[in-house]
Amino acid sequence: MKPEEIRKLEAFLRSKFSLDTIKVKARPIKDDSAEVYIGDEFIGVLFRDDEDDDLSWNFQMAILEFDVEEF
Repeated sequence: MKPEEIRKLEAFLRSKFSLDTIKVKARPIKDDSAEVYIGDEFIGVLFRDDEDDDLSWNFQMAILEFDVEEF
């Protein structure tokens, strides 16, 4: 993903979740996705989907059983 696209997605996520510590970072090898962090903690991946001239992004976040045991 291009830097401008990453900045827009980061601004969108920060606004949508009311959380200024969300960061979207380019992936070192892949250019069709970006990593999402809250502070320094990796939380998921944003995938770019531009099939059929219809651009969208998909956010994938795994939640491990270990992470929800305290709730």
